[in-house]
Amino acid sequence: MVRLKNIDYKKSVLIPGVILFLILFLLNGISRNKFFRLDLTDNDMYSLSTSSESVVEQVDDLLTMKVYFSDDLPGEYANNRRYLQDILEEYAAFSNGNIRFEFFRPEDDQNIEQEAQKAGIMPVQMQVVENDKLEIKRVLMGMVILYEDKKEVFPVIQTTTGLEYEITTRIKKLVETNKPIVGIAQLEGQDGQSQNIQNVLRERYNVRSVGLTDEVPSDISVILMSGIADSLTSDENANLKGYLNRGGNLFLAQNRVKTNLQFQQAFVIQSDIFSLIEPFGLNISENLVTDRICGRVSVQQQMGPIRMNVPMEYPLLPIVRKFNTDEAIVAGLEQIQLVFASEIQLDSAKADQVNFAPLLFTSEQSGEMRGNFNLSPDPQQNPFLRLFNQSGKILGARSERVDENGIVSQVVLVSDSDFLLDQGGGMSRENHIFVMNSVDYLIGDRDLIALRSREITSRPLEEISDAAKKSWKWVNITLTSLLIVGFGLIRMRRQKSRSNVLEELYG
Repeated sequence: MVRLKNIDYKKSVLIPGVILFLILFLLNGISRNKFFRLDLTDNDMYSLSTSSESVVEQVDDLLTMKVYFSDDLPGEYANNRRYLQDILEEYAAFSNGNIRFEFFRPEDDQNIEQEAQKAGIMPVQMQVVENDKLEIKRVLMGMVILYEDKKEVFPVIQTTTGLEYEITTRIKKLVETNKPIVGIAQLEGQDGQSQNIQNVLRERYNVRSVGLTDEVPSDISVILMSGIADSLTSDENANLKGYLNRGGNLFLAQNRVKTNLQFQQAFVIQSDIFSLIEPFGLNISENLVTDRICGRVSVQQQMGPIRMNVPMEYPLLPIVRKFNTDEAIVAGLEQIQLVFASEIQLDSAKADQVNFAPLLFTSEQSGEMRGNFNLSPDPQQNPFLRLFNQSGKILGARSERVDENGIVSQVVLVSDSDFLLDQGGGMSRENHIFVMNSVDYLIGDRDLIALRSREITSRPLEEISDAAKKSWKWVNITLTSLLIVGFGLIRMRRQKSRSNVLEELYG
């Protein structure tokens, strides 16, 4: 038996070892639920957002994530696996034990692949280098989320971009009991298609076509409506007005000038839709806004004996990069593409009766076309496309109205009639984000707004002059050459010094 009184506590490693063990044990226990991550990205893309944390708090039963991921994947896909594991650990940590995850490797058991296929995850073929040979390999890179009797499947996880948003959206979809209903207005004489926007909306909501010839059902949370070039029928006007008066919400894409680029024709729209949004203080000017920051159109030009399509900047297709960062709908967005937009102004007579907030602005170099609408994309023939003496024109806004009975109704307005259409703004992912954020805001469900836009990476380089481009080109060429030559001279000098030392020692 060892007698403790004979132990020299000053020299013994027993006590420090026990203390170290207790410290590590406590730190390990604390870190399972309390941890932090140093994330230096400007949008914290490697940390779980507060939006995701809010959704995770809604999980009140066991939610299981089964990840089927092969080993020995090429570098970028191996990084995807590590990122996925890191972020799933955070989901589990914030869930108070309600979220669990497990990784399965097909290399461990041949039955794993069959199990994955039953869950809806199919193997994909990928080129990999093994033993200095290029081979085709069947791999799994998917995940299934199980909650009660429901499941959501990620057949293939090929990128980490937007992955947190996708996971959080699927979790929210699983735990929600009653999904809001979004109505797509169907108007007489309107043949524009908005299938892209509808497909995006179906990821979060139940989407239903709404004919305004009848009274709008009370379960419609918000109506999306594309611009019109004529007046509503009396029934459509009455039913839409009644819906708003009952506290309805409207997302309206409407400009003030009807355009036809093919025939280069334009005329001011006369419609009762403008009087319908007047109570919200929204006034759309009879103009077309131009902007130095803009999209492009293909224009036929004569190149010698050949006539070719040449892309040309077209200021009547403004690209919005200036947002009201105080508004959740657009906070985090980087750009939005508009087509033939008009300016939005607040009716000063309604300023005290509504809660008005601008959302989208033109750049510091913008202008307008009013009265004579010249749609020619050639700046030599169209002086309006060279005149940028205005700035900060409002192209999108939201307004909230409270009537005498305390009923709240809201409108989000974008002054582009084609913003929701497949052949217009419906092709742009950034526009989809804005629509989804707007719908979330209007129905009061704002968990995903910040998360949805924080991984947008549309960050084009600023335009520089040809002279600057040429200067930077020669800087790159000469600086690189000088660095290489300088490094060589330094090496040669050091080698020569070393040779001199050796000659003195052994010469």
